[in-house]
Amino acid sequence: MSDNTSIVPLLPLNSHKQSVVFHEAGHAVAIYLNNQAKKLPPVFFEILLTDLNDTSEEDLTSYQSSHEDCMARAEGGRLIKSLPFAIEGLVHVSNNPTAGNNVNSVGKWDETVTPLQLIDDYMTAFNADVINLLVGPLSEAKYIIDADDELFSLKLINLDALKNYGGSSDLVLMNEYLQSFSSSQQQRDDKSAELFALAFNFITDKSNWAAITRLANYILDSHKNIISYEEIALLLDCSGDLLPTPN
Repeated sequence: MSDNTSIVPLLPLNSHKQSVVFHEAGHAVAIYLNNQAKKLPPVFFEILLTDLNDTSEEDLTSYQSSHEDCMARAEGGRLIKSLPFAIEGLVHVSNNPTAGNNVNSVGKWDETVTPLQLIDDYMTAFNADVINLLVGPLSEAKYIIDADDELFSLKLINLDALKNYGGSSDLVLMNEYLQSFSSSQQQRDDKSAELFALAFNFITDKSNWAAITRLANYILDSHKNIISYEEIALLLDCSGDLLPTPN
């Protein structure tokens, strides 16, 4: 890999399946641990997988080149269910004490929420959702780059390069968040750079990467089409001899 925009070659089925599983494990671990660390409310999600063991090389190429989410995807997990047209609308609410400041960042009625808390809570959830999106393709990138015996670093990977690691749909969704964040391109660029750096730091934390690897291995060993929220939570909350066994 000579630069951070190079095209990732098509991988054999097993290798590609492993990279996709690391992608989804990254999403899941980020949603669970990142939200927990920020004291955000838990959100339901699960990992759905398609069995491609009997897939032909031709079909595999189609999967890899144009249907990133067909092999596996994390379903659910977003704190913000629907984005406002513009976050400026929340600023308007903060300046209007009668304009709905009883609704918290996850859409639940709460009379204790003040206008400033509303904005602060919303931005915490906003940042967490985008970081959790980015951790998926970054996990796939780290898995592939590590397998190539290269150093996973910001010199080798940037935001645009995530398209080469199954991140196209993640980047589209991130862009929807950024469009609601600000009408200023510079502010959107600054916010995306900020959140990309935080997602990268999450991946390079040894304990987080160990959790991602543990979950990826569990998914691969389980041979299941659905990995439930309860399984993921149990796996991430346990260690050593307490780890659940795939069945």
